[in-house]
Amino acid sequence: MKFQKQMILLFFLVLTGCSLETKTLSEFYEEDLKDVTKIELFDGSTGYKKVITDKNVVEDFLGMISDIKFKPEENQEDRVGFRYAITLFQEEEKTFSFTLNQVNDDYYYTEPDIHPIVDDFYKSLDVQEE
Repeated sequence: MKFQKQMILLFFLVLTGCSLETKTLSEFYEEDLKDVTKIELFDGSTGYKKVITDKNVVEDFLGMISDIKFKPEENQEDRVGFRYAITLFQEEEKTFSFTLNQVNDDYYYTEPDIHPIVDDFYKSLDVQEE
Protein backbone atom coordinates (compact mmCIF):
# COMPACT_ATOMS: atom_id res chain seq x y z
CA MET A 1 0.00 0.00 0.00
CA LYS A 2 2.79 2.41 0.88
CA PHE A 3 4.52 1.61 -2.41
CA GLN A 4 1.32 2.42 -4.35
CA LYS A 5 1.00 5.80 -2.66
CA GLN A 6 4.62 6.59 -3.49
CA MET A 7 4.09 5.60 -7.13
CA ILE A 8 0.96 7.74 -7.39
CA LEU A 9 2.78 10.70 -5.86
CA LEU A 10 5.71 10.21 -8.22
CA PHE A 11 3.33 10.01 -11.19
CA PHE A 12 1.69 13.34 -10.27
CA LEU A 13 5.07 15.00 -9.69
CA VAL A 14 6.23 13.91 -13.13
CA LEU A 15 3.00 15.13 -14.73
CA THR A 16 3.13 18.55 -13.10
CA GLY A 17 6.87 18.92 -13.68
CA CYS A 18 6.54 18.33 -17.43
CA SER A 19 3.54 20.49 -18.10
CA LEU A 20 4.00 23.82 -19.81
CA GLU A 21 2.04 26.85 -18.76
CA THR A 22 0.83 30.02 -20.42
CA LYS A 23 3.28 32.88 -19.92
CA THR A 24 3.95 36.34 -21.24
CA LEU A 25 7.31 37.58 -22.50
CA SER A 26 7.61 39.51 -19.23
CA GLU A 27 7.31 36.20 -17.36
CA PHE A 28 9.78 34.33 -19.59
CA TYR A 29 12.39 37.08 -19.39
CA GLU A 30 14.41 36.65 -16.22
CA GLU A 31 15.76 40.20 -16.25
CA ASP A 32 13.92 43.53 -16.27
CA LEU A 33 12.67 44.39 -19.77
CA LYS A 34 13.44 48.04 -18.99
CA ASP A 35 17.15 47.14 -19.07
CA VAL A 36 17.06 45.95 -22.70
CA THR A 37 19.31 48.24 -24.76
CA LYS A 38 19.28 46.46 -28.12
CA ILE A 39 16.98 44.19 -30.10
CA GLU A 40 17.83 42.14 -33.16
CA LEU A 41 14.91 41.12 -35.36
CA PHE A 42 15.92 38.37 -37.76
CA ASP A 43 13.61 37.71 -40.71
CA GLY A 44 13.68 33.95 -41.28
CA SER A 45 12.15 34.24 -44.75
CA THR A 46 14.82 36.60 -46.16
CA GLY A 47 17.84 36.02 -43.92
CA TYR A 48 18.10 39.74 -43.17
CA LYS A 49 17.99 41.34 -39.75
CA LYS A 50 17.30 44.75 -38.32
CA VAL A 51 19.04 45.98 -35.19
CA ILE A 52 17.31 48.47 -32.91
CA THR A 53 19.33 50.50 -30.41
CA ASP A 54 17.12 53.58 -30.06
CA LYS A 55 15.84 53.32 -26.46
CA ASN A 56 12.40 54.74 -27.34
CA VAL A 57 11.91 52.29 -30.21
CA VAL A 58 13.12 49.39 -28.02
CA GLU A 59 10.64 50.37 -25.30
CA ASP A 60 7.79 50.83 -27.80
CA PHE A 61 8.36 47.39 -29.32
CA LEU A 62 8.66 45.63 -25.97
CA GLY A 63 5.51 47.45 -24.84
CA MET A 64 3.64 46.00 -27.80
CA ILE A 65 4.68 42.39 -27.15
CA SER A 66 5.45 42.08 -23.43
CA ASP A 67 1.92 41.07 -22.38
CA ILE A 68 1.09 38.75 -25.28
CA LYS A 69 0.20 35.32 -23.94
CA PHE A 70 2.33 32.40 -25.13
CA LYS A 71 0.11 29.33 -24.82
CA PRO A 72 1.70 25.88 -25.14
CA GLU A 73 0.99 23.98 -28.34
CA GLU A 74 -0.35 20.49 -27.80
CA ASN A 75 2.02 19.16 -30.46
CA GLN A 76 5.61 19.65 -29.26
CA GLU A 77 7.26 17.77 -32.14
CA ASP A 78 10.31 19.46 -33.70
CA ARG A 79 9.70 21.89 -36.56
CA VAL A 80 11.88 23.50 -39.16
CA GLY A 81 12.10 27.21 -39.94
CA PHE A 82 10.65 30.36 -38.41
CA ARG A 83 9.25 33.70 -39.54
CA TYR A 84 11.06 36.00 -37.09
CA ALA A 85 13.62 35.46 -34.33
CA ILE A 86 13.97 38.13 -31.67
CA THR A 87 17.10 38.56 -29.56
CA LEU A 88 17.27 40.92 -26.59
CA PHE A 89 20.49 42.46 -25.30
CA GLN A 90 21.69 44.45 -22.33
CA GLU A 91 24.55 46.46 -23.78
CA GLU A 92 26.37 43.82 -25.89
CA GLU A 93 25.31 40.85 -23.75
CA LYS A 94 22.67 38.59 -25.29
CA THR A 95 20.08 38.02 -22.56
CA PHE A 96 17.19 36.25 -24.31
CA SER A 97 16.21 34.88 -27.69
CA PHE A 98 12.98 33.41 -29.04
CA THR A 99 10.96 32.96 -32.21
CA LEU A 100 7.32 33.84 -32.61
CA ASN A 101 6.25 30.27 -31.89
CA GLN A 102 9.13 28.84 -29.85
CA VAL A 103 10.57 29.80 -26.47
CA ASN A 104 13.22 27.71 -24.70
CA ASP A 105 12.75 24.71 -27.04
CA ASP A 106 8.98 24.62 -26.45
CA TYR A 107 6.31 25.52 -29.01
CA TYR A 108 3.55 28.06 -28.42
CA TYR A 109 0.76 29.93 -30.13
CA THR A 110 0.03 33.47 -29.02
CA GLU A 111 -2.99 35.51 -28.01
CA PRO A 112 -3.29 37.97 -29.54
CA ASP A 113 -1.39 36.68 -32.56
CA ILE A 114 2.14 38.07 -32.35
CA HIS A 115 2.93 37.49 -36.06
CA PRO A 116 1.16 40.53 -37.54
CA ILE A 117 2.45 42.78 -34.73
CA VAL A 118 6.10 41.84 -35.35
CA ASP A 119 5.66 41.78 -39.13
CA ASP A 120 4.15 45.29 -39.22
CA PHE A 121 6.80 46.57 -36.82
CA TYR A 122 9.66 45.05 -38.84
CA LYS A 123 8.35 46.44 -42.11
CA SER A 124 7.78 49.92 -40.64
CA LEU A 125 11.25 50.19 -39.06
CA ASP A 126 13.38 52.86 -40.65
CA VAL A 127 16.50 50.78 -40.09
CA GLN A 128 18.81 49.32 -42.73
CA GLU A 129 18.59 45.54 -43.12
CA GLU A 130 21.86 43.73 -42.54
